[in-house]
Amino acid sequence: MTYSVAVSGASGYAGGEILRILAAHPDVEIRTVTAHSNAGQPLIQHQPHLRSLAHLTLSETTPDVLAGHDIVFLALPHGQSGQYTDALGDTPLVIDAGADHRLESVADWDSFYGGDFHDPWVYGVPELPVAGSKQRDRLVGATRIAAPGCNASTVSLSLAPGVAAGVIDPSDIVTVLAVGPSGAGKSLKTNLLASEVLGTANPYAVGGTHRHIPEIRQALAAARPSTGSGTEGTDAADQGIRISFTPVLVPMSRGILATSTAPIAPGATDAEIRAAWEAAYGDETFVQLLPEGQFPRTADVLGANTALLGLAIDRAANRVVVVTAVDNLVKGTAGAAVQSLNIALGLAEGTALTVNGVAP
Repeated sequence: MTYSVAVSGASGYAGGEILRILAAHPDVEIRTVTAHSNAGQPLIQHQPHLRSLAHLTLSETTPDVLAGHDIVFLALPHGQSGQYTDALGDTPLVIDAGADHRLESVADWDSFYGGDFHDPWVYGVPELPVAGSKQRDRLVGATRIAAPGCNASTVSLSLAPGVAAGVIDPSDIVTVLAVGPSGAGKSLKTNLLASEVLGTANPYAVGGTHRHIPEIRQALAAARPSTGSGTEGTDAADQGIRISFTPVLVPMSRGILATSTAPIAPGATDAEIRAAWEAAYGDETFVQLLPEGQFPRTADVLGANTALLGLAIDRAANRVVVVTAVDNLVKGTAGAAVQSLNIALGLAEGTALTVNGVAP
């Protein structure tokens, strides 16, 4: 069976990456691409690297245009997807790459986003440990999927195995991320101009204000073995999931390098700590723990759907250190979305996805 696909926000970075991956997917046909201000223009004018899709023209983003497809991807700014998802009730599968359907807590949405709250959908991070299983199990047969925030899924994948195994204390998590500016989208912003980014590193959303914080807390709360009701994220702070999160904008177009640390739980041995991550990801294709003493580079995951993790145990500071590299546009967003699509439809999970990066 060939599934018909519409992609909204197709002129942006996330939409373009979804299209790049889907262009190699044997089970889908990209029939419709939409945009707002760029509607009426050739897709190739805004995505000149997508040569195989040069025949497509950007349509206006409306519910009527998006309706009638088997699969709809929404790659829209946060707060804009809900107006369309409410009107796509007859669409068999909808995947939202924005934040509108990620959070379970109304209070978190109001605090970090604001505007209308929309019901949470199945979270699109298949490898994430959740209450004794994997998020993959919840994606089987799903009809509504919330693709993750790139920083959020990176940090959650970094630490969830330790939370699930009880070998780290999640009440004092500290994470610092080097992030490429493509994560901020394609809209023109002064702080993202080349002259502002090149040759410098700039922290932003400092002091607990970044919108991905509640998403991380929600994911890590779901990993705890004592929870599993499906509402784990609604009171993550009350459950002792606390995180200091500092992103730093660096001059690379793509990529996230997250260095996350948490206290070692009392009595946890070095062997038990490493075993927790080995057990979580030892059989995974797209999330890989590197051998002891090795740590990833963002260059190693460029263009790939992989998250590479390096683990260190700092006994002097009594903390576990996890360094994780992802391509924010692939494993961080579009790749996770397509991987989740494959699971939901019963296709081979790795269809159209690669573990191989681009180098140099």
